[in-house]
This record gives sequence, structure tokens and C-alpha cells, in this order.
Amino acid sequence: MRDTEESPEAAAADMSARLLVWYDRHARVMPWRVGPAERRSGVRPDPYRVWLSEIMLQQTTVAAVRDYFRRFTERWPDVAALAAAEDAEVMAKWAGLGYYARARNLLKGARAVVADHGGVFPGTRDGLMTLPGVGPYTAAAVAAIAFDEPATVVDGNVERVVSRLFRVEVPLPAAKPVLTRLAATLTPLDRPGDHAQAMMDLGATICTPRKPVCSLCPLNPDCQGFREGVAAELPRKAPKAEKPLREGTLWIARRADGAVLLETRPETGMLGGMLGWPGTDWDRSGRPSGPPLEAEWQDAGAEVRHTFTHFHLRLTVLLAEVPQDAAPDRGAFVPQALFQPAALPTLMRKAWNVAAAAIGHRKGEGRLA
Repeated sequence: MRDTEESPEAAAADMSARLLVWYDRHARVMPWRVGPAERRSGVRPDPYRVWLSEIMLQQTTVAAVRDYFRRFTERWPDVAALAAAEDAEVMAKWAGLGYYARARNLLKGARAVVADHGGVFPGTRDGLMTLPGVGPYTAAAVAAIAFDEPATVVDGNVERVVSRLFRVEVPLPAAKPVLTRLAATLTPLDRPGDHAQAMMDLGATICTPRKPVCSLCPLNPDCQGFREGVAAELPRKAPKAEKPLREGTLWIARRADGAVLLETRPETGMLGGMLGWPGTDWDRSGRPSGPPLEAEWQDAGAEVRHTFTHFHLRLTVLLAEVPQDAAPDRGAFVPQALFQPAALPTLMRKAWNVAAAAIGHRKGEGRLA
């Protein structure tokens, strides 16, 4: 147990120092990260790569982001290249990563950096907050990691570490302001970027949601949750409301030459700016809900199920083979040679998989070739 006469400031400084010693030995290797050894040798993080990774990591796991980050930086190695990119190509590269508003904000942010800041990222949390799609967390993370501003970075991992360290019993999300204030007491003036990444790494590898490995934690002498045997029970969480179920229909029209009917969704709303199949108004966008053209629609024989943040979705997939001169009232036919299912968002790929299976089955029966 720690000396109870030690001041809170001294205790916080000691915890941060021990955490950085642990981080220097155990830092995760990530394609966007400048590790502690590189930092000591004078290598500075690239703000573009830090910003890009933080936008991608919003509501997404590290494992899911790695390959997307690599593809993006190979295709657009700096912010100027991304700012000049075609919207459709960026959205296609983003397909499958979800939360598509992030991709739209990524382009807006890159263009703002080029147009308003001469291609140089603002070097402060407040300056970064002026960029589209950059909220308090992302601004703090980029400011700390890329520019060593002593900004307090609080993601889900950090919330968990802090709630256990100080035994915060208030359930999330109500506890967020308390956890942020407590995390700020630990943020050092020296190496704040490494401290932020160390806190995140500790939460991801040691102070895990289930079965935390407290015996390996550099902060366990100070951890009230560990000392009182309740670490694994924290943070408390308020009960989640049950997600409602929405239902709808997608229409997949296919010409004899293999071209398929797709439409670009509106910039705002679910799957904004992405290619997709015409469908009913399941996203409450106020768009037309009828079929895109008159045809003999056939049920594909399987439903598509998908879950968004606030609701579950169940969609019926209807298929039709239409003549070469078919004139839809929305969308456009994409030639078979140009159709790339991988560029569709996950929901629309699921629908295509259902349709493709039905098309293959019906070919065998001599129907819907």
C-alpha cells in the first residue's frame, strides 16, 4: 500500500512515471504509432497518420482498422493527397468499416486542413476542434500524441482504467465527467502523448473488461478497485434500452447483360454517400419507398439482418431480371465489368450475397438467368 501522507500530485506523478516505464517495455506495435524507442531517437509522429487512425478508430476496434489504415496511407500518403481524392473512391475504400459519416468527415477534414491551414494540421486541441468530424476526444488524442500537448485523452479503455483505479461507482455514461476529471489529474506535462497511449494500452491488454490481469498492472499498488476486490465489476453501466426492430425491402434489378441497378445514397443519414440497392424508407430518411421500376419481382428466399447503433434491421430482398431498355425512376445501371460488390457497405453486400445465391440457384432451374 502506498504512503498515505504522499500528496495527490506526487502520487499522480509517481503513477504516471511507473506507467511510462511499463509502456516503454510493452507498447503495442501499430502501423500509425511512433513507438517509445523511436521517440527517444527523435522520430516525431505524423499528425496526418495520427488523425487518420483516430478517425478510423472511432467506434471500431484496432484489429478492424489495421488493413484499412494501410490501404488508405498507401493510396493517399498525406493530407494533400487525401484532400484531392474522389469522394466515390474514398467511400469505396471505406466500405465495410461502418459509420460512414466518418468517411465523409475525413474528406471534409482533409480539405479544411489544405484550404484553411495550408496543409498543416493545427497543433492544439482547440485548433483541431475546428476541423469537421473532430470532437473533444479526437482533438485531445491528436494534440497529445502528435504535438505533445498535455491534453487528457479518455476513450473506453481509459474510462475502465480510471474507474477501477479510483473505484468510481457511478455508472456509465453518467460517470464520464468524473472519469475525465480524474484522468486529467494523471496527465503529465512530460510525454503526455506516450502517457495517453500507455493508458489505452493498459486498458486493452491488462485492465481488460473481463478478467483483468491485476498482478501484472504497474498501477495495482494504487488501484482501489484491485485493493477492495471489485476491479472486475467496474465500470458500472446503466442498463441499455432494448433496440427496436425496423423492417423493409431492397430491390435488386439485373439486366440480361449482367448490369445491376444501384443508387448513391444521400450524403446525410444512414450509409450516407454510399452505393446501395434501392429500398424502402427503413432509415426514416423520407425517400421514396416504392420499387425503382415496374418488374416481376421475386423473393430471393432469405432475409438480410443487420444491427446499427440504435436499431436492428430486417430486410426482404426482391429480385427481377429487366430488359435492356429498362428506365428506373432512381439509380442507374452499373455494367457487370464495373460492379464491385466489395465496394458496397456491409448491409448492401449481405443483400448481394443473398441475391447472388438465389440467382445461381435459379440459373440451375432455368429461371432468372
